[in-house]
Amino acid sequence: MPRIRPTTRKALLTLHLVTSLGWLGADLVLLTLGIAVQRGADPAVVYPVTALVGTVLFAPLSVLVWLIGVASSLLTPWGLLRHRWVLVKLVLTTVMVGLVLFLLTPNLRHAGVVGAALPARDRADLVIAPAVSTSLMIIATVLSTYKPWGRRPTSRPARPTTTP
Repeated sequence: MPRIRPTTRKALLTLHLVTSLGWLGADLVLLTLGIAVQRGADPAVVYPVTALVGTVLFAPLSVLVWLIGVASSLLTPWGLLRHRWVLVKLVLTTVMVGLVLFLLTPNLRHAGVVGAALPARDRADLVIAPAVSTSLMIIATVLSTYKPWGRRPTSRPARPTTTP
């Protein structure tokens, strides 16, 4: 594992926190806009804004969070696969990034184009998706804060045996 200077490690951590908070903020904006349409706001006005936030802010931030998180784990003692909580965060974030890029972003673009003609079921998806991803981001934050489960069993060093 390469060693990095403490200032570099702190810079990576700061960048990870800033991009993660930006991703969460953009997600909350998408959720708010989706709820606004459900409560009667004009979809012809709201959905183009939703598409803009999703494609210009949300999708790029999701990729940045993933890249910076992977770089941070590879360049610090946490490692990418040494701790269960890091592995769970990696899986959660990878799934979310995939869903954002290949499912949500195209749906947001479509909603931005069709506006009020978007079917009710698709409108509900534009509320459910950000609600689920916000929940997953909160779970990832809790994992980072509490660091449960310790190390993975396969990465534990063997205990020395003592003879009487």
